[in-house]
Amino acid sequence: MKEPHLILGIGEILWDMMPDGARLGGAVANFTVMASRLGSHAVILSRIGRDDLGRQAVDRLDPLPVDASFLQVDPAHETGRVTVSLVNGQPSYTIHQPSAWDFMELSDAWVQLAERADAICFGSLAQRGRVSRQTIQTLVAQTSSSCIRVFDVNLRAPFYTGEVIQESLELATVMKMNDDEVPQVLSLLGLPVDEAPVQDRLRLGAERLLEEFPALELVAVTRGSHGSLLVKRGEWHEHPGIPVKVADTVGAGDSFTAALAHYLLRGADLVTLNDAGNRWGAWVASQSGAMPALPDTVRASIAATIEAVEG
Repeated sequence: MKEPHLILGIGEILWDMMPDGARLGGAVANFTVMASRLGSHAVILSRIGRDDLGRQAVDRLDPLPVDASFLQVDPAHETGRVTVSLVNGQPSYTIHQPSAWDFMELSDAWVQLAERADAICFGSLAQRGRVSRQTIQTLVAQTSSSCIRVFDVNLRAPFYTGEVIQESLELATVMKMNDDEVPQVLSLLGLPVDEAPVQDRLRLGAERLLEEFPALELVAVTRGSHGSLLVKRGEWHEHPGIPVKVADTVGAGDSFTAALAHYLLRGADLVTLNDAGNRWGAWVASQSGAMPALPDTVRASIAATIEAVEG
């Protein structure tokens, strides 16, 4: 039997303090949980505090198929927290600092994982502090030339700079952002924003990034309930989205990214990649929280639908 792909997620793990209680989240945690549910060996590389929230994070992850055995424990800084308020189902965030994930260390164990990784996902938020920024960029650079390196833009004011975006895109082979972030990213990089109809503007922006960064092979732009756009050099595909009754959108984008990485490793085309990302993102949006229970029947049904597209 073939070994599952090794997918790493490096960055923030934190508790979303929601109006109805605390839920474990953070882009890297959400991404790796979904990647593991899709059948990959997905490893969380992050840092928690030596505190109750850190212990609760491990307890929450324990029954899930994700590999949390490489989490670092910080004796001096507390486990990450974000206060989340929801307005019409859309989240707004207050991200507390400093947090343990601001102080991730480049360990030998992490480097050995990176050298074997088939894919790695990293974002911009976890690079807000100098220590973790250096660790993330060094680790991503340690991966093999065949490794899919996914940069998931996560612009959370005031925790981003043009420099971090630039350095991350120089490392990435795949970039994912939402439609609101496209003009912001272009502006941060000093690139022109095209005055064209919105659909064309997103595609032209993605094409500009592909021109600017030679290592980049694919740009994914999510558009909430309106689906997504995938752009490669000389090829692009739009998906209209999957209609669902939205519970909340927390973690939906991370699930899209996990599905993208999973199916890229299977060599899927743009149509399949778009369908997979939208189906898994829509399913998470239809549930409450970023890591809802996933019955085997639901997983099998969604996978079969995607395989029919892939077929």
